[in-house]
Amino acid sequence: MNTEWAIEQLDDFIKATAVTYVPSPPNSAGFHSYKTSMSEDEIVKRAQVIEQILNRVVPGWLSAIKKKDRQKWSVHYEASIRAREALLRAEEVRKNLGEDAPDLSAAELHPWIWNGASSLWQSGHYREAVGGAIKKLNAETQNKVGRRDLSETKLFQESFSMEEPKAGKARLRRAKEDGSDTYRSVQRGAMALAEGVFAGIRNPLSHEADQELSEQEALEYLAALSVLARWVDASAVESAS
Repeated sequence: MNTEWAIEQLDDFIKATAVTYVPSPPNSAGFHSYKTSMSEDEIVKRAQVIEQILNRVVPGWLSAIKKKDRQKWSVHYEASIRAREALLRAEEVRKNLGEDAPDLSAAELHPWIWNGASSLWQSGHYREAVGGAIKKLNAETQNKVGRRDLSETKLFQESFSMEEPKAGKARLRRAKEDGSDTYRSVQRGAMALAEGVFAGIRNPLSHEADQELSEQEALEYLAALSVLARWVDASAVESAS
């Protein structure tokens, strides 16, 4: 992320959405309001970009921040202040809270995974977001090998099978098929990871609909899915001649 640019955008939006109190008309009460520094049209233009920044820097902001009475942009305003501070002090926080470990951003995972998860992730529905990512991965794999007759575990088992391709049964090859141990290892690894994803992640999620995932646990699940997505995306398709 271009941090300097993001902070500039946040600064501009904070100024645009700063409000002034407009008191009730004379001889009345309860009709006060708030006026933003810039017009509604100008704020809407900026919001298109700001929301993308907030999604990256303050995940779940839309559901976590309570809207203030009669202030349409109060959630965006508060989230922007939080995001600006987070960006400005990110290095300081990492150093003073313990390990200066690398960050894992959901938005930087394989596009299939984040595209499948993003809309639900922003609203804090982490279990459903992981489920959406799995569906997207399954659909993209079906598209790549041209199969709609199989899905989930069986789809990946057949796709990464070391058997020769047959009519209507294309294979995915992570490496050149040269009969080596490396070739067999990467094919088995992809198949095993796919089996683990559906047995260990997808199946429990479908049977535990009332149990929400924590953000960290969901992010780790998405990371596992991203690895599998990259392997599928980078694999060559081998079809029967």
